[in-house]
Amino acid sequence: MSSSDIFLGETIGTAVLILLGGGVCAAVTLKGSKARNAGWLAITFGWGFAVMTAVYMTASLSGAHLNPAVTVGIAIKDGEWGDVPVYIAGQMLGAMIGAVLVWVAYYGQFQAHLADPEASGQKPIEGPGPVLGVFSTGPEIRNTWQNLATEIIGTVVLVLAVLTQGLNDSGKGLGVIGALITAFVVVSIGLSLGGPTGYAINPARDLGPRIVHALLPLPHKGTSDWSYAWIPVAGPLIGGAIAAGIYNIAFA
Repeated sequence: MSSSDIFLGETIGTAVLILLGGGVCAAVTLKGSKARNAGWLAITFGWGFAVMTAVYMTASLSGAHLNPAVTVGIAIKDGEWGDVPVYIAGQMLGAMIGAVLVWVAYYGQFQAHLADPEASGQKPIEGPGPVLGVFSTGPEIRNTWQNLATEIIGTVVLVLAVLTQGLNDSGKGLGVIGALITAFVVVSIGLSLGGPTGYAINPARDLGPRIVHALLPLPHKGTSDWSYAWIPVAGPLIGGAIAAGIYNIAFA
């Protein structure tokens, strides 16, 4: 596959991933949404189906990594790093596009939610704002080592599942059955390990939308929680590398 195919596929796929994944977070969170308060089960299945849709849509173009941790894991497994920057550039751009599309699709709900007296009547918000969770993850209990460990553990499960069960015949991306398996693995991680941090398990998924949150003209949005932002980037990258090491030792 060419560099242009990789970049285009990862941009489109990651945009769809964030549109549908961030979309379910908006649907469950925002005032004026028919799905408001649908709960964690809706969020976990929404993200799983988002992964499945995005992968099936773009696997033929780029192999549908859609996640820098997966890209790093495959690169360590194969020892081939030449296309890694192209993959990650597409993933970051796609994640930001997807986050903007969530804002467009839920524009009225964002306005209604942030105009609520509970938000608009407050003094300037010093910490994470009331809608940051639509865009990116955050911990329920702030404990740096635990939050980092949770992201590492969840990503090890994801990337090891991709490497052992999900790759196509070329070994460069997800296959037809692998896409379905990976989607259910994402649901499983969300249900079992998502409680502490919201399970980013994907640096682009968290960082791209967090940048969009910082840039969008959302009233009373608060900060984008940059002091935490390194954890959902570093944790998944470490987890992807560990998963590749386990694969090379145990399965290769």
